[in-house]
Amino acid sequence: MSAEPEYRTIGDAADVAENRGKAYQVNGVQIAVIRHEGKLYALDEFCTHADASLAFGPVKDGCVACPWHYAEFDLETGAPKSLPAVEPVNTYPIRETADGKIEVAIPG
Repeated sequence: MSAEPEYRTIGDAADVAENRGKAYQVNGVQIAVIRHEGKLYALDEFCTHADASLAFGPVKDGCVACPWHYAEFDLETGAPKSLPAVEPVNTYPIRETADGKIEVAIPG
């Protein structure tokens, strides 16, 4: 039986608009929080190809694209969906609280 991850409040859910991202630092880890189809996702902020911020990338069809070379990453799994990226980004448990806060769990 696995333990419930430890969530930390990082901001207001209203700060992340639909199909947009916002960068945060949690436990020393840079993450991008992205809202797509009403759901929040948390993943490593930087593209594994050239370190561009995914928090500023376009969001479409369940993916976020790197704003520099348009490598796409699956929001659910972090898997690369197009070149030039071949390495995945990490994803993290995230939730929106009843009072409109964002909580994310980062190991460490």
